[in-house]
Amino acid sequence: MSRRARGRFVTGRPRLVLLAALVFLLLSAVFGADATGRLKTQGYDDPRSESSRAARVAAEHLGASPNLVVVAQARSGSVDGPAARDAGEDLTRRLAAQPHVSAVTSYWTSDAAELRSRDGHAAMLVAHVDGEGEQLGTRVKQLSEELTTPTAATTELTVRVGGAALVDAELQDISESDLKRAEAVVLPGTLILLVLVFGSVVAAALPLLIGVLAVAGTLLVLSVLGAVTDVSVFALNLTTALGLGLGIDYGLLIVSRFREELAKGCRPRNAAIRTVRSAGHTIAFSAATVCAALATLLVFPPYFLRSFAYAGIAVVAIAAVSAVTVLPALLTLLGKRVNAWPVPWRRRAHAGSRSRLWEGLARFVVRRPLIAALPVIGLLLVLAAPFAHAGFATPDDRALPVSASSRQTGDLLRDAFEMKGSSALTVVTTGTTASPSAQEDYARRLSALPQVAQVVGPGSSFRNGEKAVLSGGGSMAGPAGTGQVPLSVVPLADPRSRAAQQLVHDIRATPAPAGTDVLVGGQSAVLVDAKDTVGDRIPLALTLITVTTFVLLFGFTRSLLLPLKAIALNALGLAAVLGAMVWIFQMGHLHHLLDFTPGPLSTTMPVLLFCIVFGLSVDYEVFVLARIKEAHDAGQDNARSIVSGLAHTGGIVSTAGALLAFTLLSFGTSQVSLLQFFGIGAGLGVVLDATLVRGVLVPALMRLAGGLNWWAPRLPRLKVPRPATRPPPAVPPDPVRRDPRQHPSVPTYFHPPTPRAADHQGACPVPAPRLLPARAIATKEDSS
Repeated sequence: MSRRARGRFVTGRPRLVLLAALVFLLLSAVFGADATGRLKTQGYDDPRSESSRAARVAAEHLGASPNLVVVAQARSGSVDGPAARDAGEDLTRRLAAQPHVSAVTSYWTSDAAELRSRDGHAAMLVAHVDGEGEQLGTRVKQLSEELTTPTAATTELTVRVGGAALVDAELQDISESDLKRAEAVVLPGTLILLVLVFGSVVAAALPLLIGVLAVAGTLLVLSVLGAVTDVSVFALNLTTALGLGLGIDYGLLIVSRFREELAKGCRPRNAAIRTVRSAGHTIAFSAATVCAALATLLVFPPYFLRSFAYAGIAVVAIAAVSAVTVLPALLTLLGKRVNAWPVPWRRRAHAGSRSRLWEGLARFVVRRPLIAALPVIGLLLVLAAPFAHAGFATPDDRALPVSASSRQTGDLLRDAFEMKGSSALTVVTTGTTASPSAQEDYARRLSALPQVAQVVGPGSSFRNGEKAVLSGGGSMAGPAGTGQVPLSVVPLADPRSRAAQQLVHDIRATPAPAGTDVLVGGQSAVLVDAKDTVGDRIPLALTLITVTTFVLLFGFTRSLLLPLKAIALNALGLAAVLGAMVWIFQMGHLHHLLDFTPGPLSTTMPVLLFCIVFGLSVDYEVFVLARIKEAHDAGQDNARSIVSGLAHTGGIVSTAGALLAFTLLSFGTSQVSLLQFFGIGAGLGVVLDATLVRGVLVPALMRLAGGLNWWAPRLPRLKVPRPATRPPPAVPPDPVRRDPRQHPSVPTYFHPPTPRAADHQGACPVPAPRLLPARAIATKEDSS
């Protein structure tokens, strides 16, 4: 369906279109309400990596790994005192008696030194809780509440609960709470800003309606996907941010263009049809470029990144379709009532979308392109510099606020316990042909590697290449009949450090016993595999996002240079954003203001930020280039088309960017550092792009390029014979206004012809020429 036919359809049946939209909204609200319960946390690693396979093998043959940690602190004295020991043994029995709890290990029942704090005032219990997703979260929260409730038997101990399962549950609860709080602030705040921009309450509510439709429809999509595949709970935050942001962007463009057509004298339906033909074309290309950028996330195996692709593509598609169908239908019915309930001090906003501020800025940049562009490029390069020192890690409990139970337990473990054992690497040798002596020789060689404190296996321990028999020792062998021999390699270095990551590579490079394969898992191995997974896929992702962006922008502009310029400017802006994120979140600047714990960046967040900010940057690029190309095609030269395009779109882009940045930056108040990183990074990227890049760099580089902006190689076209058509009938010239005293036979006033059928297809009546006094006409005729 062509743009004109689509516009005629939605404006010819507006009530039917609005009824379909209402039904869609109700279905989305009903069936998408349970989307949260189907989503998961984690998803930062590659399920096909060696560390993931090692974890599965260990869980299948050697028992499930602990995901719950209980720390008991003696209220007085040592945990080895009689009263504290009795209370600890009772706590162990209570934990083991809980349903869905297995593999309980306690200091008071095993006397393992690594489960006792350095000062002897605290001890640890570890266990595994069965389940996954929302079910596991509910179980660990109930366990935490029950174990931390004081009883007569545990008055000697203060109990804290943590572990991976509780971290995930609290991450989900806090992120949902932050999302609700952000929505409560963003929706009314956005409406107020839109009223100030449009000068009318009715016009301001229309873009917000598109955002609500996009968010509700995406929740329905995520609910369906959550039932068939793994989807991250953090996709909800992207749904809200992009749904409201892009819904408002597209709605702002449609409503502004509609009001501009009304100001030219078009009737409501004609204005809506012309809006679909012009702004709708821009929105289609914009949505395609944003979806292409987000689809790049699908090349990465971690479902944390793939989930953002699911949510992003759905929300962009729904927002775009709603903007070019629902809004034109609604505007057709509203007509000039789109300006109803005006704000007194913004009445001039009804005239159109031309911005004097952006027109003045464009004129300055066009006159002095180098003077305008060089300082901006220098500023972006300075912001990008810290990214050269970026470090990466996998998220843990330190992503939570210090008030969270699992965060407090994690801090206590890091401060009071010898944490080397908890960061041990799991080495599993598979196969049945290796003898116990060969296995012991392999463990001895591992213990001689740099940064290894000890290697612990079934019945034996090795330090610095020497064997130390454990209590109840024996030969090294795995569970009967399995062939799996578990080795625990305890490192000397912090699991996030480069030394610990190098140790993973050293273990994998050490020759395994003949007839066996080796799988290395553990915290450091997960980090190494995550970095390798992302690093291996980045070239493919960059190639895809560059090629798709170039092809789409080339098809939109028919220019070879403009897509290349857009990609280069987007890369510069993204480098500035990533450098600023390193300066804030890794180096720790502003951590007192934002209340987060500084540390290395998550392996997945820079990739996510790259794709989202790149897509939004291309979105605004399409907005600006559309009007510049329209002015250029109308016959204006390079400089005038740049000024005209920015004058008509600068206000829209800056307003849309401000509203989207307001939505994104609201996540900077989150209690989860991952959401803070996402919100502040994406918000900063939008602000830089909508102001410095689109307002200064784009017009400056286009002015310097001159005629090369619109150059493209000529492609061969297939000549298709056209059927002969009759020439149009000659139309007599319109009568000329004359002085009635000199030409009494000519009517005093000129009446425009009756509107033809073309007027109902989008053509607007041309305003009648302004009538000049007879004296002025006579003067013109005399001078000629």
